[in-house]
Amino acid sequence: MSLKDQFGKDVLLIGWGHSRFGKLTDDTLESLIVQVATEAIGNARIEAGQIDEIYLGQFNSGMMPLAFPSSLALQVSDQLANVPSTRVENACASGSAAFQQGTKSLLAGTAKTVLVIGAEKMTQAGADVVGAALLGADYDMAGKASTTGFTGLFAEVAKHYGKRYGSGSLGDVLGTIAAKNHRNGVDNPYAQLRKDLGEEFCRTVSDKNPMVADPLRRTDCSPVSDGAAAVVLSVAPTGGVTAPVRLAGFGQANDFFPAERRDPTEFAATRASWQRALGMAGVGLEELDFAEVHDCFTIAELLMYEAMGLTERGQGARALEEGWVFKDGKLPVNVSGGLKAKGHPVGATGVSQHVMAAMQLTGTAGAMQLANPRRAAVQNMGGVGIANYVSVLEAV
Repeated sequence: MSLKDQFGKDVLLIGWGHSRFGKLTDDTLESLIVQVATEAIGNARIEAGQIDEIYLGQFNSGMMPLAFPSSLALQVSDQLANVPSTRVENACASGSAAFQQGTKSLLAGTAKTVLVIGAEKMTQAGADVVGAALLGADYDMAGKASTTGFTGLFAEVAKHYGKRYGSGSLGDVLGTIAAKNHRNGVDNPYAQLRKDLGEEFCRTVSDKNPMVADPLRRTDCSPVSDGAAAVVLSVAPTGGVTAPVRLAGFGQANDFFPAERRDPTEFAATRASWQRALGMAGVGLEELDFAEVHDCFTIAELLMYEAMGLTERGQGARALEEGWVFKDGKLPVNVSGGLKAKGHPVGATGVSQHVMAAMQLTGTAGAMQLANPRRAAVQNMGGVGIANYVSVLEAV
């Protein structure tokens, strides 16, 4: 069983675009959206007038005064006049939420070609504004003062994990994840942080790597970023610059919002989203060649190893010890550098992950390229495992 078996039609990624991530002072939200949308349409080798619908993933939550950006993509071309365009918001999963909304329009038959964009401008806002905006995605901390922000929330997850499964080497395990992703990010021309910091630096608290919220150091945290990415989805190939990429399955699951209703180390809804996507695609984890996962903090990536079923609960470190998730392992994770090194412009992240996967599957990932990957998974979440999305993509 696959998506095509279930719905009777293919959903194909036929073109994509990606900006550099980082502090982009010379770019506006509008210029980033126009850049990546223009690139994606050109990559698909279609006319802008062939776009039936547009979905824009953006979180914002007060980080920018402009809170109504859905029509900015129309600036690409006069041919987009009157095209339906909708902003989609689901915290840090806004990009993948937009991707799934575009997918559902194709499956419903209301569109044949959809433009999906993810974009965010964050660095122009002060740290206090960004921190408060992100905390708006937490039931218990929204509107409250915090010195550690969302880092503090994931630090609590790490503490619970350490108490339950043994905290002796957790800091070193998280440091290994950070070092892996920084090393991968060196090869990504779009990445915000392109420096191999090494395990020793990432494992050690220092003036250059201070503790942000115990046990999470600066190297355990993704940076505040600007950036955008876009994909064109279609029910038929169009002879784009590269071969298309097929969406084989997708899944979404939401967890309860209050922390007291969730096991802090289980990420149950994340696990459910994986199961739904793999089930729709009709594949097992062993049939994936790589994965891009949501490592907003290194503890999140560790928990993803367990949520996806790569290891049993409490044994995520084994994926590192056995070398499985490294670039030459059996399931490379975050070959792009992940959010940790690539950057995390919130609304752009989910779309960016799909673009990174599509580049790998079409052999156009440059220095990041793996050896002939055929199938991949993308996992994106909002909040502390609250809104969860997984896509399974295949080379055509």
